[in-house]
Formats: sequence, C-alpha cells, structure tokens
Amino acid sequence: MKRRWFALTLALLLVFALTACGAGSAKAELAAAPAASAPAASAPAGAEDAYYGGYGGEIYETDEASDSTAAAATGGQKLIRTASLELETTEFEATTAALEDLVGKMGGYMENSSVHNGRSGYRFANYTVRVPAERYEEFLNQAGGLCHETWRSASQEDISEVYYDTQGRLKTQQIKLERLQELLTRAETMEDIITIESAISETEQYIDDLSGTLRHYDGKVDYATIEITLNEVYKYSNTEEAPMTFAGRMGNSFASGWKAFVNTLEDLAVALAYSWMWLAILAVAAFFGFRVARKKLRSRRGISAEKNGDNQPKN
Repeated sequence: MKRRWFALTLALLLVFALTACGAGSAKAELAAAPAASAPAASAPAGAEDAYYGGYGGEIYETDEASDSTAAAATGGQKLIRTASLELETTEFEATTAALEDLVGKMGGYMENSSVHNGRSGYRFANYTVRVPAERYEEFLNQAGGLCHETWRSASQEDISEVYYDTQGRLKTQQIKLERLQELLTRAETMEDIITIESAISETEQYIDDLSGTLRHYDGKVDYATIEITLNEVYKYSNTEEAPMTFAGRMGNSFASGWKAFVNTLEDLAVALAYSWMWLAILAVAAFFGFRVARKKLRSRRGISAEKNGDNQPKN
C-alpha cells in the first residue's frame, strides 16, 4: 500500500514540476502499478502542461504545435477586421437616423456614439459600430453611399496561430482536470486529497482564463469594428465643379468681397463687445485726464495773463 501511494505522490509532483517549468517532452517511469490498471492513453499537452495518464501509469507530455496546426486546418482563418470611415453631410439629422437604421438592418450595434457642436456652429458625430464580419464590406459600401465619403481605411489581423494555440492549451487543461478528478476519487489519505484538490483548483483557474481569452477573440472575429466620423458641412469638399464663366467669377468676387467686409465688421463688433469693460475704463480715464489737462491749461493761462498785466507800464 505504501508503494502504491508513493507512486501517486510522485506522479503529482511530476505534474506540478512539468506545469511550472515547461520542460521538453519527457517520459518517467513510476513505481510498479497494480496488475489490473488500465493502460494510459496519450493526449496532447503544452510545453508547460502535463497530466497523469491513469492511476499507476505514466506521465505524458507532447507538443501543442501539432494540435494547433490540426485545429487551424479544420477551423479556418481567424481574422479581426477593422475600418475607419469619414463622411460629410448637409442633412445631419437625416444622415444620423439613416446610419443608425443601417446598423440595425445589418444585424450590428452601436458600441459608442457621441455628437458635438463645433466652433463654426456645425455639428459632428463619432461612432464605434460593430457589424457581423460577413457583412463588413457591405456595410462600408452602404454607409459611404448615405452621404459624401471623404476617407476610408480598412485592415485585418490574422490571429489564427494564437487562437488555435490558446484552444489547444484549453483542451490540454481540460484533459488534465479530468485526470486529476479521477485521481481524487482514488485518494485515501487527507494529505493526498489536499494536494490533488489544490492542483484541481489551479487547473480550473487556468481553464477559466483560457476560456475568457477565447471568448474575447470570438467577439473580435465574429463582429468587425468600424470607426465612423460624420461631419456636418455647408458644402461638400473635394467635389469637382464645372468651370465658371467670366461673369460668374466676377459675381463671386463681388460676393466674396462683400462677405469679407461684413465678416470684418462682425468680428470688430464681437471684439468690442468682448472688451467693453476695458473700453469703459479707458473712457473714464480719458475723461478725467481731459479735465485735469484742461484745468492745468486754464491755470497756466491765468498765471500768464497776470504776469502780462504786471509787466505793462503804469500811466
């Protein structure tokens, strides 16, 4: 019996050592096992993972790369698609409503949205849109057709290797958990039970982390991310126009000159309104300065008159 549990304890110690250190493939013979024990079945494991292959059996460790490659061959590419779109519109409310309606028709959703008022009085909006990856290009084309598209960029990132590597690690940890749970049912001493339960807890935590990573990847792959900037404008930019006649050019020049004159007057009025306090202070200071200067001038004239009177000869 002692030799039997010595083999179990040694197997668990090897599980922890191989999991922590990530050693290369190794195969260690344990103490003699009961004659009735079933043969161990090999299963995939990572460079840092190993599992106990059956009570009284052996510890196996294989390379995960082959499992990841096989999964990639059957699962297809995993692509994260992203794009940026800049639009101009002369009808802001109608375009925003049409854009939100298009997102719903495509089976997507608005992850973020914001609307701002610019300094010139025109509005602009920023959207982060998530649409199904299979309708990614269709959405870009239809969104660009809602108004005037000024700029577009698109990119995709292939995460197949890291995705299937993570998937292989998850499979390894799940198999490892099954082996540890099987060992727990055969444990007889409290020390062995505590040791196995600790290993089970660590493995379950690792499984949760890997499962969360895969869910995050699935969300990025299944739904493309599109950043949209919508600007309200008076007139579309970068649009070709027919050549103007001489009369048209002269008319535009007069109109532009008058507009510039009016804008200058408006700017001057705004500047005066903005600095009215300083103007009031300057006006008061000028008023009192003028009065003081006038008094001094009168005083000097009086003194000069008196001197002139004294200098005149008496009869």
